[in-house]
Amino acid sequence: MNKEERHVFILDELAVCRKVLVTDLAKQLIVTPETIRRDLAELEMSEDLTRIHGGAVSFIPTHREMVFEKKMSLNLEEKKRIARRAAALIQHGDTIAVDIGSTTVHLADMIEDVQSLTVVTNSLSAANRFNLAMEEQRITGQIIMLPGVTNPYQASIKGTYTIEFLKRFHFNRAFISCGGVTEQSVYDFDMEESLVSETMIACCQEAILLTDSAKLNKKSLFEVAPMSKISTVICDQDKPIDWHEFGYHWITANEF
Repeated sequence: MNKEERHVFILDELAVCRKVLVTDLAKQLIVTPETIRRDLAELEMSEDLTRIHGGAVSFIPTHREMVFEKKMSLNLEEKKRIARRAAALIQHGDTIAVDIGSTTVHLADMIEDVQSLTVVTNSLSAANRFNLAMEEQRITGQIIMLPGVTNPYQASIKGTYTIEFLKRFHFNRAFISCGGVTEQSVYDFDMEESLVSETMIACCQEAILLTDSAKLNKKSLFEVAPMSKISTVICDQDKPIDWHEFGYHWITANEF
C-alpha cells in the first residue's frame, strides 16, 4: 500500500474499532511502527484522529473536553501505573488535595495502610473512591468535599465558592491532572476547573503532576500553571529529551 491507501485503511479501522494501535497496524499493513507513527501524525495534523500513547482514537478537538467516563477508558493501564506510583508518596498524617482527572481518580484505589489522612477534593468520583478506601480500612482520616457548582459531565465541583474555601487550606501535597503539558506549562480544558487546580498548587508544599504520555507536548484551552510551580511529574514515559529542567523531579511509572 502507498501512504494514501494506508491512511484510508487506518481511518476505516478507526471507524469500526474506535481505537487503533501502532503495533496492530504495523502487522496488518506490513510496515514498520515508525511508518505508522508518521501516518498517525499526518492524520492528526489534518484533524482526522487524535494520537494517544501507542495508537490513536477518533479526533478530539483541543478546545473540548471528553465526558469523564469516556476519558476513563483511554490509556487505562498507564493511568493506573501512574496513580500507583503517586500513591506511594502519600504519608501518614498528610493533608492532600486531589483535583478532577481520569488519573488522579485512581489514587484512592492504589493507597494502602495510610493513617490520619485528610483528603480535600473537587472530584465527586475521587471522593467516592476515598470513602470506599475508608470503608475498607485501607486509610483512616477524613474526606472533605469542596463546595461549589457541579459539572455533571466531569463529575466535578467548581466556581467562586470552591476557590475561596480552598484558599483556607495548606496541603502537604497536591495531586494535579491536566489536559496537556508542554516544556513550559500545564494546561487544561475548563477555565473554572483550571483555577481550582491552580489554587491547589498555590496552597501546597509539593505539587505533583500526574500525566500520561499522550498529553505531552499538547496544549488545551487554559494554562493552569507554569512548570516551574510543579515539584514532581509522574508519567508513563521518560521526560522528552528536548525538554530542559525547571527544578522538578520526573518519575517514570513503569511496572511498580
